[in-house]
Amino acid sequence: MSLNLQTFKTRALTAAVFVLVMLAGLLWNELTFFLLFSVIHFGCWAEYQKLAGQIDPDYRQISPFHQYGVMIAGWCLLLFCTNDSYRVFGIRLHELGWWLGLIFIFAMPIVEILFARQIQLKNIGYSALGLVYISLSLALLISLRSIKDVWATDQGQLFRLGFMIPLAIIFSIWINDTMAYIVGSMIGKTALSKISPKKTWEGTVGGMLLCVVVMALVAYFLRLSWADAAIIALIAAVFGTLGDLLESKLKRMAGVKDSGQILPGHGGFLDRFDSLLIAVPFVWLYVMLVLR
Repeated sequence: MSLNLQTFKTRALTAAVFVLVMLAGLLWNELTFFLLFSVIHFGCWAEYQKLAGQIDPDYRQISPFHQYGVMIAGWCLLLFCTNDSYRVFGIRLHELGWWLGLIFIFAMPIVEILFARQIQLKNIGYSALGLVYISLSLALLISLRSIKDVWATDQGQLFRLGFMIPLAIIFSIWINDTMAYIVGSMIGKTALSKISPKKTWEGTVGGMLLCVVVMALVAYFLRLSWADAAIIALIAAVFGTLGDLLESKLKRMAGVKDSGQILPGHGGFLDRFDSLLIAVPFVWLYVMLVLR
């Protein structure tokens, strides 16, 4: 696979703007982090529902309340996973997510029974899958961001684990994707999978190795040990690649090239965050079982 300079320039320019927006949301404060991923959540859901409708036309027949209600119900998971420091006009987002979630749990089945033209369990299944695939994953990312700072008196340092872990995940995925693309473009020969024929084993393995090395080297700036940074990078790279393949499979089933067109050269929300959606739950498990 030869390196296409024009494609690389388009992707690089779009990525630069994308990175600036992402960094503003990631670094400003907890609320901008939440707002950023709330936008991403609804963008991913809109594209997921479109893909599901292209895969199975029956899903296009869901009622508007089902269509938007499941999005809001998923967003309630993000609200619920915040901590007490997330407040708007004195209202704790955690409590708001709890009560809104309860309302939708009871209201959605009733409204669906009363107003849906036809209730199909498979359509409920598609929406339930979306809740796990998109909403639960981003809620766990909010959960990681909500970890409270810890003051280590023996070292005289404030460990902002909740701030650093999401950055480590996202940086790992960015590094892995970029390095896999560059290495694959230069030396890639063996196709990784029929699902995504442009991906090669050389690029995939090279991207993962470089991702682990780079994250281990910058571990000091993330206030992580080099071992923890390397493990998080490896988890993010491996499961991020699986997430990329999963979304490619969905697009192939739907018969489309990109899930959306919001980012020239990069596609839509799902195209950009497919790796993150699968990687986050596994990093979350590592953090909760090992680092906490």
